[in-house]
Amino acid sequence: MGSYLPPKEANLFKVIVKSYETKQYKKGLKAADAILKKYPEHGETLSMKGLTLNCMDRKTEAYELVRRGLKNDLKSHVCWHVYGLLYRSDREYREAIKCYWNALRIDPNNIEILRDLSLLQAQMRDLTGFVETRQQLLTLKPNHRMNWIGFAVAQHLNSNGSKAIEILEAYEGTLEDDYPVDNERCEHGEMLLYKISLMEEHGFYERALNELYKKEAKIVDKLTYKEQQVSLLEKLGRVEEGEKVYRTLLFMNPDNYKYYSGLQKCLGLYSEKCQFSSDEVDRLDALYKELREQYKWSSAVQRIPLDFLQFEKFRVSADNYIRPLLTKGVPSLFSDLSPLYDQPGKADILEKVILELEDSIKSSGGFPGSSQKEPPSTLLWTLFLLAQHYDRRGQHDIALAKINEAINHTPTVIDLYSVKGRILKHAGDLPASANLADEARSMDLADRFLNSECVKRMLQADQVSLAEKTAVLFTKDGDQHNNLHDMQCMWYELASGESYLRQGDLGRALKKFLAVEKHYADITEDQFDFHSYCLRKMTLRAYVLMLKFQDHLHAHPYFHKAAAGAIRCYMKLYDYPPKSAAEEDDESSKLLPSQKKKLKQKQKKAEARARKEAEEKNEEGSNTSNMSKSGKRQPPKPVDLDPHGEKLLQVEDPLLEATKYLKLLQKNSSQSMETHLLSFELNMRKQKILLAFQALKQLLKLNPDSPDSHRCLIRFFHKVSGFGAPVTDSEKLISNVLEVERPNLSQLHEKTLVEANRYFLEKHKDSLMHRAAAAEMLYVLEPDKRIEAIKLIDDSANKMVAKDGALGPVLEWSLKDCIAVHKLLETVLIDPDASSRWKVRCAEYFLYSTYFEGIHSSTMSRLESLGNGEIIHAETENRDANILNGKLHSFKQLAI
Repeated sequence: MGSYLPPKEANLFKVIVKSYETKQYKKGLKAADAILKKYPEHGETLSMKGLTLNCMDRKTEAYELVRRGLKNDLKSHVCWHVYGLLYRSDREYREAIKCYWNALRIDPNNIEILRDLSLLQAQMRDLTGFVETRQQLLTLKPNHRMNWIGFAVAQHLNSNGSKAIEILEAYEGTLEDDYPVDNERCEHGEMLLYKISLMEEHGFYERALNELYKKEAKIVDKLTYKEQQVSLLEKLGRVEEGEKVYRTLLFMNPDNYKYYSGLQKCLGLYSEKCQFSSDEVDRLDALYKELREQYKWSSAVQRIPLDFLQFEKFRVSADNYIRPLLTKGVPSLFSDLSPLYDQPGKADILEKVILELEDSIKSSGGFPGSSQKEPPSTLLWTLFLLAQHYDRRGQHDIALAKINEAINHTPTVIDLYSVKGRILKHAGDLPASANLADEARSMDLADRFLNSECVKRMLQADQVSLAEKTAVLFTKDGDQHNNLHDMQCMWYELASGESYLRQGDLGRALKKFLAVEKHYADITEDQFDFHSYCLRKMTLRAYVLMLKFQDHLHAHPYFHKAAAGAIRCYMKLYDYPPKSAAEEDDESSKLLPSQKKKLKQKQKKAEARARKEAEEKNEEGSNTSNMSKSGKRQPPKPVDLDPHGEKLLQVEDPLLEATKYLKLLQKNSSQSMETHLLSFELNMRKQKILLAFQALKQLLKLNPDSPDSHRCLIRFFHKVSGFGAPVTDSEKLISNVLEVERPNLSQLHEKTLVEANRYFLEKHKDSLMHRAAAAEMLYVLEPDKRIEAIKLIDDSANKMVAKDGALGPVLEWSLKDCIAVHKLLETVLIDPDASSRWKVRCAEYFLYSTYFEGIHSSTMSRLESLGNGEIIHAETENRDANILNGKLHSFKQLAI
């Protein structure tokens, strides 16, 4: 390093390197300037100065200096290495790898460059290159533990587990008999557990178990030792030994559900869907009775039997399980019981049990068959549980009655207001739900969960500005946007983006969705530091799991929602492009001179206001708010130059942008219906017929009976048939492909599109959404049959019957589906009378829905209160007029 320099300057060059490593950048710059004063074209010094400036956020100068240094000394491995480090800091990993390879051509055995190259190869999943680089590092420095472990991990990641095991065993052979020393016992134990997990992964079960027993004394983590042991015993079929180990693990932690499942597997009493024969149920019942005697304080041993018991035994067990939790007042009891509602008949039994408890507490003050009096709070939590039960079953009237009774009983319990808000949300009254969430939040201003739930409810009700003000209460220095973004608060950004999308504000919606996408890019980047850290600290099993997680990172539901939201925004932007500057000028030219003047003044004021806000933020950034606790000035926070996302809307090809995110969804969420629906819609807009057909085939493969699949099928072939005779070679090729593929589709086999649609309707006539899809496609195929299509939906509305004094549907109804049908009538079939009839009918069923203006919704309540206010105002005016008339009459009498 520092070649071709005299001794004094060579020492100064060493100072630059050391200052860079210790982050003393000003000292490093001073030393670099001292060298460059005498040797202004010294390549390595210029490069190191550029690297130092890069750490001081002076990137433009940094790149200029590094490139200049490289130009002056192309044969210096230091210049190439520094250039690679510069690219690496900007996440340009492929360019950085090229620079490292150039550096290695000059100095092929440089350990630092090889180590940096291996980190980038692991990051980019260049596994073949990663193995080669790690092997070279081990050859150059075989006495370094990290090189052995790194080579083994590289072989493992490259699907060569057997070789990885050999390397680890060879490394163990280099150790002394009394190794490891006390301060390295944990790390050595982790390495042994990693080696044994490798053996298990590659099917060497007997060998792994023997190795585990042999190295027991050297493994510090005894819990993991037991879990690894029982896993191997299960795979070897040694279930009796496995049962003993599971019982030992249960003694260590009797609330771990996995241990109970493992014990059941060893006893041959395990089922994923909880489907057991009567004999198996009896054996399981006996097992858990024994375990209950042993672990009386465990809640898991009492809760698990509710999954497999049936009928009377289930009723008794549920009763015994619920009673003490009601007495204690456990708010999460319903969440605990919620999975039981998916099993046939158990919801009815639970309802009877809880109602019996409620009746007994109200009548005698205690539980049935018990002489002990319960505290007053027991009734409160019983009503709380009942309200959630009825909400889950869709009986919102009864649920609200129960939760109101609980609030009247004890108005100070915050959970009651949260649950009431949740019930109203499910019933369709989002504004009232947000108000109740805000009321719950105001009862405990220090509770962040209540604040977050309130913000979520407000965003669902499209109260975005109010949600932002509420979110500010729990952010640093009241800086809501930057702080929530820095904390990667994705649920907020997703909910906010969805709200903006519903309101048609595509710019802000895109801004939120793309912010979530950036978080995932940051998470991918965050793994970089762990490539060296985990090898150094020997957390090898966790490291490999982290890498596997990162490989499927974009399959996460949050990313799926963000990408799907961005695609919808871009498609909407394509369908309804914003007005161009020329169109705006044309419109403004039609205005009167006075109107033009007012418009220009408004624009100038808006620009001045935005400029002033940006300047104020910059001033704040340079003042005390950016002073750290130690008194040092921090760099000012970046100002958002596009707060409304207007620049994001100025894309030349929205569909091209959407395609980028679609490819990620197709790669990582191929089992999602939404992925292929978006692919179909996008490719139909792009006129990519074969790609749209590919998406259609995937939809039919995932769910051939879905209303969405049927819509896409009919729309696709209807559009293709409208193209006419193929002319070009590509059109002929597409036509030939479709002719071959169409008979393979069972939905269209020897049927016309009209016949296929009629068959679909007959098959699914008892489903609302299927009938709506058939009606929509009937209108698409035969526009003159619009009235017939509307009649199909009207017939659905007529299949409503009175049930226990309330309206109930014969068809499978949900609020979401009914809203979708109403929008279909309004926007596609375009029949105001039919949409009005549908709205009136749904308002009778969804009494709390603000969308349908049900009689119990907050919308109607406001209208009623407004109406009462007008009546009161009118009465007041009449009263005042009568008084005035009376006074005038008196004055007249006096005058006479």
